Amino acid sequence: MKLSDLKNKKILILGLGKEGKDNLKFFRDFLPKNKTIGVADKLPFESFDSKTREMLQKVRPVKFWFGRDYLKSIRKYDVIIKTPGIPKSLLEPYLTPSQKVVSQTNIFFENCPGEIIGVTGTKGKGTTTSLIYQILKQAKKKVHLVGNIGKPVLSFLKRSTKGDIFVYELSCHQLVDIKHAPHIAVLLNIWPEHLDYYKGFLEYVKAKENITKHQTKKDYLVFNERDKIVRMVAKKSKARKIPFSLKRNLKKGYIVYGFGKKQEKIIKAGEIQLLGKFNLQNVIGAVIVAKILAIPTKTIKEALKAFKPLPNRLEFVGSLGGVDFYNDSFATAPQAAVEAIKTFKGRIGTVMIGGYDRGLDFKELAKTVIRAKIKNVVLFPPSGERIWQEITKLKKRNLPDKFVAHNMKEAVSFAKRHTKRGEVCLLSPGSASFGIFKDYKERGKLFKKYVKKYPH
Repeated sequence: MKLSDLKNKKILILGLGKEGKDNLKFFRDFLPKNKTIGVADKLPFESFDSKTREMLQKVRPVKFWFGRDYLKSIRKYDVIIKTPGIPKSLLEPYLTPSQKVVSQTNIFFENCPGEIIGVTGTKGKGTTTSLIYQILKQAKKKVHLVGNIGKPVLSFLKRSTKGDIFVYELSCHQLVDIKHAPHIAVLLNIWPEHLDYYKGFLEYVKAKENITKHQTKKDYLVFNERDKIVRMVAKKSKARKIPFSLKRNLKKGYIVYGFGKKQEKIIKAGEIQLLGKFNLQNVIGAVIVAKILAIPTKTIKEALKAFKPLPNRLEFVGSLGGVDFYNDSFATAPQAAVEAIKTFKGRIGTVMIGGYDRGLDFKELAKTVIRAKIKNVVLFPPSGERIWQEITKLKKRNLPDKFVAHNMKEAVSFAKRHTKRGEVCLLSPGSASFGIFKDYKERGKLFKKYVKKYPH
C-alpha cells in the first residue's frame, strides 16, 4: 500500500518483535499525533523486556491488545500490519472482506524510491547479503543492509532517495505474500525447511519463488543452476537470468565471471576467509550482483579478501588441546549440516547434531556422518534420536560413540574428553534450536562459552 493510503486508516500492528517495533515507531511518527494505533501480541505486557515496555509507554496514543485473546482485536481495524512469523491462516477467522492485511516488506517495496537487491535461499542468504553489502560499501555506494540480517526497513523511508541501494535478506515468511519484486533477485537454494509452519514442502517452495514472481524483463534473476528446484523456479521467471555454479564459475582455483572466452578472473578461492564449497557459491552470487552494478574487479577483490565469516556460520571458536572447535549453529536444516561436515574432509572427531524436530528427512545427514567416519556423535533431542535411528539403519557395526546431551555444558564436556588432538569438534545441528535453547544464537553462544570456559 502507498503510505498516503494509510493516513486515514485504523491501523493495527500485529506482532511486537523486531519488525513490529519498527512498524510501531514508524507509524507513530508518520500518522497524526492524535491518532491511536493498535498494538497486539500474544505475550502479556509483563513478558516484554524493560526496554520494550519503556518504548511502549512513550509512543502513545496506543491501544494495547496483549495476551491470549490478542487476535480478537483484528475486527476493530481497517489495516493489519502483520509480522512475518504469524501465519495468515490464524487471522482469517477474524477478518472481513473490507480489511487489508499487509506486511512491512510490501509497504517498503511499494514506497521505496531506491534500488532493491533481494536475496533468498534456505541457507546462505545471510552471508550472500552481507557479501554484496560489503562489496558495494567498498565501492562507496550509498548502500544499506536490511531485512533478516540487517535493520528493519520502514525507518529508511523517511530519508531514502533514488541513489540508495538496499540489500535485503528475504525469508520465506517475508516472501509468502509479497506483491512486488527486487530489481536484482538472488536465489541460492531451496531445501526442506520450516515444515512445522507450512502445510508441506510445495507451499514452502511457492513462498521462496515469490522473489522472482513479479519481476519483469528489466530485472535480473541470479540463480544457482545446480539446485534442481531453483532451476525450475528460474524457468518460470520473466527476468534476465544469470545462472551460476562452481562448475561454471570456479576455474583452476579462481572465481570467474562471464561466459565462454570472456570469463574474467576475480579472485583466488584461497584468498577468501570462508570455509566450504557452499560458501564459494555464495561468493559467486555476490560477485555477479556486483558485476551487474558495474563494480570494478579490484574493488570486489578487496572487499572479498577482507570479509570474515558471520557468527554461527562455520565460525572458528578456537584450538584447544590440539582440537579445532567450529560453531555452525545456524545450520538448522539437514542439508546445511551435510555441507558443513563435507567441508572438513574426514577431520571431524566429534559432531553435535539434533534439536527441535520439524519432521525433516535425515537420511542424507546420517549417510554423511557415516561416510565421514566420525567417531563421536553428540545428539540433542528430540531430532537427535531420529538422526541416530537413521544411522543405525545404515550401519550395524562399528557405530560412532553416541552421547545424548540435554544441555550445552554436557555436550561440550563430552566433546572435550573424546575428541583427539588434530581432530575437529563441529556444532552443526541440522535442526532448529527450540526446546533446549531459545534460538540458534543462544545455542552458538553457549557452545563458545563452554569451549572457552574449561580447559581441555
